[in-house]
Amino acid sequence: MRSTAFASACLLSASWLCLAACSSSSKEPLENANQFPANYKDEVLNTLTTTLEDPTNVRGAYIADPVLRAAGKEERYVVCVRFDARNANKHYTGSKDRIGYFYAGHLNQLVDADNEQCRNAAYKPFPELERLCQAKKCA
Repeated sequence: MRSTAFASACLLSASWLCLAACSSSSKEPLENANQFPANYKDEVLNTLTTTLEDPTNVRGAYIADPVLRAAGKEERYVVCVRFDARNANKHYTGSKDRIGYFYAGHLNQLVDADNEQCRNAAYKPFPELERLCQAKKCA
């Protein structure tokens, strides 16, 4: 009987210690999924440098400011980008719209936009994209 009581007391003590450790007040702050993407242009430029077949001589480049928009069941900052890039054969493919999705202030995905996603975007010239590979990045 004594050994059963002792074992129960040990188990109860261990349970309390585990609960106390789990309820510690030093919780890490949760990241803000909808943090404004302050460096959105740089993030788009870095992504396009590595994803375009030929990131040189991009023309007709435009970008819209980030806006909060529904992305599935969540809201996320998105940015619309329009440009005409060359393919691997150095032929221009025609102006296309892309939409970038941000999570916690960082570009998470940059994909082709459908006809509706960037239809009402307030585009502004994006000369940084047109000068992209005249810099050291693409050397």
